[in-house]
Amino acid sequence: MPDWSYHPLKKLLLNKISPKTSREFIHKSMSTIASFPGGPSFIGFLGHMKPPKAFQKEVNQTPFPSPIGLSGQIDPNMSGIKAFQELGFGFIEIGPIVLNEPKIQKEPRRENSHILFSADHQEKIPLKLVIQKLTSQNIRIPIFARIDAQVNRNEWDIIVQHLTPFVDAFIGTSQQIYSYVDKSLVSMERPFFVSFSSDEVNNTEIGKLITHASIGGIIVTAPRQTLDSYWHEASNANEYLANRVKQVKDQHPELIVITCGGVETPEEASALDHAGADLLLLSEGYVKAGPGLPKRIHERLLYEEVRPIKKQNWYWSFLFGLSILIGGMIALFFAFTSIILPYDESFIGMTRDDILQINPLILSFMSHDRMALAGTMISGGILYIQLARHGIRNNMHWAKIAFHSAAIIGFIGIFLSIGYGYFDWLHGLFWLILLPIYYLSFREGKRITGAPYSVHGSNDRAWQYGIYGQLMFIFLGFMIVIGGVVISTIGVSKVFVSTDLSFLCMSPQMLDRISDKLIPVIAHDRAGFGSALISVGLLVLMISLWGFRKGESWVWNTLATGALPAFIAGIGTHLFIGYTTFIHLLPVYILIIVYLSGLVLSYPFLKMKE
Repeated sequence: MPDWSYHPLKKLLLNKISPKTSREFIHKSMSTIASFPGGPSFIGFLGHMKPPKAFQKEVNQTPFPSPIGLSGQIDPNMSGIKAFQELGFGFIEIGPIVLNEPKIQKEPRRENSHILFSADHQEKIPLKLVIQKLTSQNIRIPIFARIDAQVNRNEWDIIVQHLTPFVDAFIGTSQQIYSYVDKSLVSMERPFFVSFSSDEVNNTEIGKLITHASIGGIIVTAPRQTLDSYWHEASNANEYLANRVKQVKDQHPELIVITCGGVETPEEASALDHAGADLLLLSEGYVKAGPGLPKRIHERLLYEEVRPIKKQNWYWSFLFGLSILIGGMIALFFAFTSIILPYDESFIGMTRDDILQINPLILSFMSHDRMALAGTMISGGILYIQLARHGIRNNMHWAKIAFHSAAIIGFIGIFLSIGYGYFDWLHGLFWLILLPIYYLSFREGKRITGAPYSVHGSNDRAWQYGIYGQLMFIFLGFMIVIGGVVISTIGVSKVFVSTDLSFLCMSPQMLDRISDKLIPVIAHDRAGFGSALISVGLLVLMISLWGFRKGESWVWNTLATGALPAFIAGIGTHLFIGYTTFIHLLPVYILIIVYLSGLVLSYPFLKMKE
């Protein structure tokens, strides 16, 4: 669930129900999607959250795809563990783990902007359920098991023995180390991380612990603010935590230090990284910021690396977009002038003048489809050109995927246009010219592997508006794709909708009597227009899903200018021929409202620099 869906849902629904109910709804929903065949790929498509390879690291001989993890208190029942590895996390904490189901547990509650956790009866998970979850899920990232501080030595031995095959490290208290580890009948085959609150950390205690053979490192938890029998993170948690981490690292530079909490923004994660934290566990701040926080942290940390921008070849990709743009202009010229070409007349068996004498509205109707196709092609050309200039050129892997996915769908769409038995030779020639250009574009894109980065580090108002603007454009792209599918389906099946026939003042049977080749030509235009809409809709959708970052003004410019030709042609052609039935144009009116809303809401985020 990316931020653009999480925050609107949170505002409309999740904030109105209990934290536990909303938590379980979100986590179970995501895990259900991740469990379906293709589910992980679908989550990846929506968020593009996979950690960049630059963040892969090894700690205690365990590989971590990212230094960003999730605290167990966010998912104490392990309801979302299947999905979290798809959201960009590099490791997950589970627990606190107890041997048997605890008798009393108090679920979190919400007060103002904070989530309050019980200090005396926090939620815990029994060993049996932990093993059931871990054995039934295909977990590909490291798991840290936090053992409850109240377990006795016998319970400790049972938990460690049963979980050792499934987890990569254990978390406990210093008291457990001194009382259980040395005297345990079970050997510690996994490293043990000692958890401290930020107030408890002192160099004397750490000096004693690091001599212990089983210690893999320490976990420093953000300071807490108590409220009756509940607690939440203190307002100065990040600053206090960063200072503590720096003090520890100055004295013990080789010690692995993990922080827990104190991160609500990418900027705060960056502060802990600079202080020397090796790994970061997100906690309460993750709930506030949303599931996109790990991805945003990755992008901020990448931005801070000093490296030259690796420019890539992009000229063939640019030429591909330019060719489609020119093709759309040529199609628009014909749609405004002759409308049908000599080979159309030859196939139909009638000239343009013959059709005009029978019913001039037939040519007007054909012009309306061909103008709409031309406008869509021009829009597509602009989107391809912008992706080539600003994405592919700058080594952005997401831009390459968007470019080629839409292009391949566009090529496949040519088969839709012959679904009714008519092949447009000019259309076919155009694709033959485009094919080698696209092949060379595909080849030049093979080396593009770069991950996006962003200077944006706060959860400011511009970012909040940007989320809703992004949602509008995602909805726009999705609806354009759906519209293209519907139009293509109509084009290869019944061809007309009721308002079309009302405009023509003729039935399909009457058109067939004029010429049995007339409807196939119209069907070809409709299917071709539909397939072009699918391709352009995918471009809008993928740019909106993957391209929204602070100050990326080219994304705003691309969406603003790229959609205009299609909208102008879509509305203008209907006004030009007098086909202005409200219900027929209603989808276009809705899309224009969504488009304008997206531009207004996303402007502060995409166009304003830090």
